[in-house]
Amino acid sequence: MMRLDVQPWGETMAELRLAAKDAEEAGAGVVWAPELHRSAFTTAAALATATSSVGVATGIALAFARSPMLTALAAADLDELSEGRFRLGLGTGVARLNEDWHGVPFERPVPRLRDTVAIVRAVLAGGDPILHKGVRSIRVRGWRRPYPPLRPRIPIYLAGVGPAMIALAAEVADGWIAHELCPPSEIPPLRRPGFDVVAAACCSVDPDPAVARRRAANVVGFYASVKSYAGGFVRAGFGQVAAAAGEALRAGRSADDLGFLIPDEMIDYYTVSGTPAQCVARLSDFADRSDAVKLSPPSYGLPAEETRVAQKSLLELVGAMHETS
Repeated sequence: MMRLDVQPWGETMAELRLAAKDAEEAGAGVVWAPELHRSAFTTAAALATATSSVGVATGIALAFARSPMLTALAAADLDELSEGRFRLGLGTGVARLNEDWHGVPFERPVPRLRDTVAIVRAVLAGGDPILHKGVRSIRVRGWRRPYPPLRPRIPIYLAGVGPAMIALAAEVADGWIAHELCPPSEIPPLRRPGFDVVAAACCSVDPDPAVARRRAANVVGFYASVKSYAGGFVRAGFGQVAAAAGEALRAGRSADDLGFLIPDEMIDYYTVSGTPAQCVARLSDFADRSDAVKLSPPSYGLPAEETRVAQKSLLELVGAMHETS
């Protein structure tokens, strides 16, 4: 049975913790902490202390905005805090986010991420000295973490969209995390023993499929306006919609309010939206290519109360599918 994971939503950290607990009780396999409006590591700590058995992961933490050593220390702390339930999910983010938001270089992202993983693993393994030379380097002598590790190895997952990043995940990581807009047909053939393939999808459930699609539309619209993803939309036949979203954004429209441009067929292609039965059928499409699906409720451009309703329906779906598995 494919694992159903949840990326919980909360307007406050207290609400987020309750959502994580509800996801655990519904039978979710892992709760994931993203990094955009909150710190992924702080959110993961909140999820870990709100739960007792579900896996806890960053999905994803930005790999270049912190030093690899700080990333490793945070991972070790979170593994201890969660009593061995933590998974470190890392991603590069896009160039503009790194350079304009965080003031860090983005050139050569594949070797940069390869070095990040190697350094994180070296720090977590302990030992003295800790040495690595590359696009990202470390040279530490006379230092040793004085706390015993909870586990000899913390699983590392990499998010990737392009073929080079996907290949890197398959080579150096313990799992791969798909983009939120990666339909089953675009999931690469990565499944093998010991490697966790995590699909991802906005999941919008409602007795009225038109309501479900409307809630999910802004999620698709947001990503359609991001220039870095334009090629994928063109290949899927939605290049004109993505171009219109980019034009609307440049004209001053909010990135969270572009759903009016997104046709139903595009929502159906990129999200899990519809009645409970329709969503169950859609989720079955992921089973042959992934070990898990990370589900998130629609939130872009929606009032908080509507996102609460959507999240409740999502968790009910997870619970119903868990009971019948």
